[in-house]
Amino acid sequence: MTYTADAGEITQKIQPSLMFINKQYGRAEEAINFYLDVFKNSETLALTRYSASHPFEKEGTIMFSKQRFEDVQFLLNENSSNHAFDFNEAFSFTIYCDTQEEIDYYWYKLTAVPESEVCGWLKDRFDVSWQIVPRELDEMLLTEDKAAKDRVVATFMKMKKLDIAALRQAFKG
Repeated sequence: MTYTADAGEITQKIQPSLMFINKQYGRAEEAINFYLDVFKNSETLALTRYSASHPFEKEGTIMFSKQRFEDVQFLLNENSSNHAFDFNEAFSFTIYCDTQEEIDYYWYKLTAVPESEVCGWLKDRFDVSWQIVPRELDEMLLTEDKAAKDRVVATFMKMKKLDIAALRQAFKG
């Protein structure tokens, strides 16, 4: 784990870390600024750049940064080494929303790859995957009422951006 003195105390037991590599290399600062704009309750807690004396990394790219987006601290860094992986759908962040307006806000702020949109999932312009879901969906999917659960699943499987009213209607039957 990377850590710098000005990063502050570690307050989460688990912190997501995004490494900008391959085609995303050199875009970490753009991503930081983008996410700071999308998530209103956010701030940069620490940021260290690679210097000109670093033997492998481009001067000015992000060696280490610690951000708070809403109530979650993230680590972001860049690495120019050749990696056999990238961001992909096997890993995503879920944003729980209380209203359709909130779903719409995050959906339209984040979505950038239309072909990735399915069942509340999307990819942003950095290929990071997100799930934008109504908070009440968990309750709908955990119900003991199998018919209600099946109706909700059948409904959201046809959607890209989730529609709370349609999901509620499906749940009620």
